[in-house]
Amino acid sequence: MLKKIEAPLIDPYGRTIDYVRLSVTDRCDFRCVYCMPKDIKFLPKPQVLSLEELNRIGETMIELGIRKIRLTGGEPLVRKDIMEVINHLGGFVGTDLDELTMTTNASQLDRFAGDLYSAGVRRLNVSLDTLDPEIFNKIARTAKFEKVLSGIDTGLRAGLKIKINMVALKGVNDHEIQAMLKWCGTKGMDLSLIETMPVGPVDGLRSDQYLPLPKVKEALSKDFTLTKSDHSTAGPSRYYDVKETGTRIGFITPLSENFCASCNRIRITCTGQLYMCLGQNDKADLLEVLRTSNSNEPLKAAIREAISRKPEAHDFNKFQDLGIAAVSRNMNVTGG
Repeated sequence: MLKKIEAPLIDPYGRTIDYVRLSVTDRCDFRCVYCMPKDIKFLPKPQVLSLEELNRIGETMIELGIRKIRLTGGEPLVRKDIMEVINHLGGFVGTDLDELTMTTNASQLDRFAGDLYSAGVRRLNVSLDTLDPEIFNKIARTAKFEKVLSGIDTGLRAGLKIKINMVALKGVNDHEIQAMLKWCGTKGMDLSLIETMPVGPVDGLRSDQYLPLPKVKEALSKDFTLTKSDHSTAGPSRYYDVKETGTRIGFITPLSENFCASCNRIRITCTGQLYMCLGQNDKADLLEVLRTSNSNEPLKAAIREAISRKPEAHDFNKFQDLGIAAVSRNMNVTGG
């Protein structure tokens, strides 16, 4: 049982920070072209938070008023014994924690879907950028398309609510967006489209991948009835109800339409670095605090001090036309 929940985390702009994305590993069984270079080197184990440290950070965050935790990676489910963390944090759901969720590529869901539900997870974001196996292999640089589809079906049967995250890539999968929306509708899944972001080095230029989503929304509106939805999550998607499918579509637009005004999120990397903004380099080193003190009070102090430096917005728009990374760390380390 946790101690009494303390005063909430409030940033300099009056925003209550109640949502953390906690990366549990930088490792992944995919090598997606917009996420990492093909020959990426993963971190040595001592640089990565242990399971015990992940639990400690999670509990401390809950004590500081965090109500939603999303586990990310890399691919969270390739982390050895990760269910220890999921079961531990899931024990706070319904009391001190509103929700424990996960972003996954679904490649491991055939193994873990039932365990996730039993642990208290009710909602997943699944990254899937195409319904074409050949394009999937090109984007993910792995031939696991059928495994992903099977994992999604297993997750749905287990009772997990699944939303598909599709990174819109110019000239790669932009012709599939309508088909993806219809397919999601047949399975009762919402869809979020995401603009590629200048985070970390990749092979090639992200400016070549960038597809502005307002143009996509305009094109979709010719064939689908999109009505602004009052549905919201802790994330940055702006949702629209889709009359023809009975589901929702969300647009995540870090470049074309800034979504920072209501940001309630922070990220903690698998190396224990707290980033107050995905698009900024300022951070707080929680790993050092964890490994130099057995007390959680210095950890809480470090977190509160970091929140006092949370910026108003990211600077992605400055890098949109240059095709270079706004920050040097890859998304598999930062957490999606």
